[in-house]
Amino acid sequence: MTEDESGTRYRVVVNHEEQYSIWFADRAAPEGWRDAGPSGSQEECLRWVDEHWTDMRPLSLRGGPEHP
Repeated sequence: MTEDESGTRYRVVVNHEEQYSIWFADRAAPEGWRDAGPSGSQEECLRWVDEHWTDMRPLSLRGGPEHP
């Protein structure tokens, strides 16, 4: 049985380092994580993460004026 057949729903979450994951839609997000995208099947959520999380480095390692 796949996730879609079982009816399990997920949602996209993100942490303070802008790292994305998926989490069960019917559970509270883990501490340090917040909603960041759609909810849906595992496949739909993972597709969204793949399309939107283009730099896998944590925010603190990406550089820029505040992080040389």
